[in-house]
Amino acid sequence: MKVTFGMTAVSGRHVVARLMAQDAFPADLDATLREAAGAGRFAGKPGQTFEGFTGSGADFRRIALAGLGDAIGDARLSAAERAGGALTAKYLTSGETTLAIDFAGSGLTAAEAAQVLLGAVLRGWRYDIYRTKLSAEQKVSLTEVIAVNAPDGTEAAWATESAIAAGSALTRELVTEPANVIYPESFVARCEKAFAGTGVEIVVLDKAAMTDLGMGSLLGVSQGSVREPRMLALRWKGADVAQPTAFVGKGVTFDTGGISLKPPAGMEDMKWDMGGAGAVAGAMLALALRKARADVIGVCGLVENMPDGNAQRPGDVVTSMSGQTIEVINTDAEGRLVLCDALTWVQRTYNPARIVDLATLTGAIMVSLGNEHAGIFSNDDALADGLLAAGKAVGEKLWRLPIGPAYDKLIDSPIADMKNVGPRNGGSITAAQFLQRYIEKDASGKQTPWAHLDIAGVVWADKPGATWDKGATGYGVRLLDKFVRDTLEA
Repeated sequence: MKVTFGMTAVSGRHVVARLMAQDAFPADLDATLREAAGAGRFAGKPGQTFEGFTGSGADFRRIALAGLGDAIGDARLSAAERAGGALTAKYLTSGETTLAIDFAGSGLTAAEAAQVLLGAVLRGWRYDIYRTKLSAEQKVSLTEVIAVNAPDGTEAAWATESAIAAGSALTRELVTEPANVIYPESFVARCEKAFAGTGVEIVVLDKAAMTDLGMGSLLGVSQGSVREPRMLALRWKGADVAQPTAFVGKGVTFDTGGISLKPPAGMEDMKWDMGGAGAVAGAMLALALRKARADVIGVCGLVENMPDGNAQRPGDVVTSMSGQTIEVINTDAEGRLVLCDALTWVQRTYNPARIVDLATLTGAIMVSLGNEHAGIFSNDDALADGLLAAGKAVGEKLWRLPIGPAYDKLIDSPIADMKNVGPRNGGSITAAQFLQRYIEKDASGKQTPWAHLDIAGVVWADKPGATWDKGATGYGVRLLDKFVRDTLEA
């Protein structure tokens, strides 16, 4: 969706939106419209909207009101974003092509006004390229938002937030595309196109290169598919620091479960089992577009998990790049097998100062947290606290769960260094323990600061939210970007 800026109210019959705090109608609002809004129980609560009309003939005007609530401080940013999203949701398929948001009298800062625009753009994302029989009433009509009377500095603030919108759009696109369109090779090609001209350094490892490196764990997952695996690294070097920060994403472009085949019902959802890799790609695009003052590497381990005569079997033992051996108890616990080699490779290639991995790793995390929070596991309190704060600030919430020796011993194998699943209870925790075994130590015996985000419950939504329609949410892009802003650029 296009965003433009104007100094005065636009002419023509475009819908004009006004923003108001709770119980604080703009002083210049038409009296009849004010009475109608009150009669309709509109009070300016967060996300609340009202529509009315003023004038007639050439002076006819369609007016919308959107509530900001009574939030203060950081909560005001969230309320502003929600107001923008509510306006787009109301007019996305209304027949209106342009929405003018008049900030006069809103009391918003430039940063808050930019959040209104971000909410509007995020909520307007839809992917209809495969839908050929939509009626006129179902098609997206709204294509432009005009910011009128925006506070000084809003355009500069929007230049940053627009990068977040672009990164979120890339993530949603990758997650939404079906598995016959997005598979390891085409994921890489899509990213190469998206990052062209951004200054991002791209490194791609093919099957032969990964074989030479000894990535037996990742390759074992992919061996049942005709789609060859890939390792994709995206580096944005916007600062000269001793060690970069690494984001690592699970990119299983389709997950049948392999020989440990999933039930057919709902298997179509497994096209988004690459949501972690999608989030990493989108976050890297956002960082590059806004020229972040940070050195960040995004790594995506890309495979397809299929059952055929060459597929990995339960009971097989594979050797990971680290040299550690794994007894594969369940071929549907494949994401950790992909991530462990990606984690080893990024540590040995780039020696990062800290690592954050994102993965739609376990169904158990949804049993624990539903669809409201992603789980976070970490060996470093400062890193965990930074991610928790970033998630809270942007509405991509995290909840910390424990790890420790008592859980770690649950994945010991009688014939190999470890097995890829533990008992049924604590499934998300033992998955995190598996990954922690691949976080390497320095000369003093201290592990690299690491956090694992299990995002299985939040990358896809069965119903619309404040800033997304039903489908891909784009979770992770804003969280990682905010973490970079607060931790690496502060």
